[in-house]
Amino acid sequence: MIDRLEKSACTSMMVGKNASTDGSTYISRNEDRLVAIHPKRFTVMPAVSGRHETYVSAYNKLTVPLPESGYRYTSTPDAHQDKGPNEEDGFNEKNVGESATESVYANSRVLAFDPFVKNGLAEDSMTTLVLPYIDSARDGVRYLGELVKKYGSAEGNGVQFNDKDEVWYMEIVTGHMWVAVRIPDDCYAVAANQVAIEDIDFNDPDNYMWADGIQEFVEEHHLNPDKDRWDFRHIFGTNTEKDHHYNTPRVWFAQRYLNPEIEQHPEDTEMPFIRKANRKIGVEDIQYILKSHYNETKYDPLGGGNDHDRKTYRAISLSRTAQSHILQMRDSDKLGDAGVQWIEFGVPSFCPHVPFFTNANATDKSYSEFPDKMDLSSAYWLYEALAEVVEGHYADFIEEDEAYQKDLNEWAMRMIDKVDKETKDMSGDQLTDYLTEQNHKIAEHYNKATKDLLFKLMTEGTDLSNLTFKMDPNL
Repeated sequence: MIDRLEKSACTSMMVGKNASTDGSTYISRNEDRLVAIHPKRFTVMPAVSGRHETYVSAYNKLTVPLPESGYRYTSTPDAHQDKGPNEEDGFNEKNVGESATESVYANSRVLAFDPFVKNGLAEDSMTTLVLPYIDSARDGVRYLGELVKKYGSAEGNGVQFNDKDEVWYMEIVTGHMWVAVRIPDDCYAVAANQVAIEDIDFNDPDNYMWADGIQEFVEEHHLNPDKDRWDFRHIFGTNTEKDHHYNTPRVWFAQRYLNPEIEQHPEDTEMPFIRKANRKIGVEDIQYILKSHYNETKYDPLGGGNDHDRKTYRAISLSRTAQSHILQMRDSDKLGDAGVQWIEFGVPSFCPHVPFFTNANATDKSYSEFPDKMDLSSAYWLYEALAEVVEGHYADFIEEDEAYQKDLNEWAMRMIDKVDKETKDMSGDQLTDYLTEQNHKIAEHYNKATKDLLFKLMTEGTDLSNLTFKMDPNL
């Protein structure tokens, strides 16, 4: 049996270009793991050509001959790769983004007739085997679908792709069955460890894609519970007590934030996957959702509600979030620095998303290297330390922490605008080298601001110890 404990229990959000404030497409996700310390790095993998190699998964021995050539791409791999690279997310040099994966779970009816393939494609390999070889978001779905057809899938996964025009979400739910939907340009979508995609229009291949034979598979095995629709969620998904407490409330909170006018219950099993927000969505809105823990509701585990309510639902931001990312693709026809990968280490609630231009040939040492023991020169350890200190004195420190994140976000907006103007006449290696240099400056700025806050809070924390006593001023 494959070790299912290695699956990530994430939250994903996608935004179409006409739904965003600046015309960007967005895919994003919190990569949540089993343990609080699951070290990650941020790297650039170089382009390759003339290669003759075979990929073998350290996790489940999936064996795939690699194409001779592949594009340069960014990724956030595990620091320790004894169970595979788990590169998770990034942009390639063709300005195509991928986030893999959102764990999803199929019901026993469908798995009975198409079980998972032990040595098939799993999360550990998905970015490594797909992102360097695709030319568009749509091509990402096609390419991944061909891999699933040939090698099978070892587990249920939701995968996001974006380019400057399109956002696609693909759900692989059994050994060979999958569907994908193009998120409409004026809409957003949120997924939370539950099969999310609803009705499939098999007469609209421009906006839907699917595995060969999926209609015949459903019909042959009498899997459709509905009389007059072909709802992927109803056919392949689950609707359990765990879903009601672990999964659906996260979708509810995100939709509550972007559509407060709509009344829904946290355990509503029929919340739409795709929605139109009541306003344009900015990167700060995506950050808010990925950092959230039922803020300003009775379900907030850090709030003042009763113990039962605070422990009823699983929050979006967790102590065991290994990293959070937002992949922003702007108009790559006009901007040489169009791709921005916002990377967050530590607990998302307390730590900033740091923007990096993806047309780069290296990442900062504080992100690319990982010391096994805590060292504040490492971005991963620095943000883990900050999160621990802030949560340790949440009531006393959260306002300073939120102000620090707000200041950094404002600085980031100005920095991106500045680089846009400075690079408008650059191209080729000159542009890539310049953006790589700017990424180092961004890392340096965020690292310094974070250390300054961390040391300030640690100093303030000395006055908050329970080991204190009112002293007689005359002694």
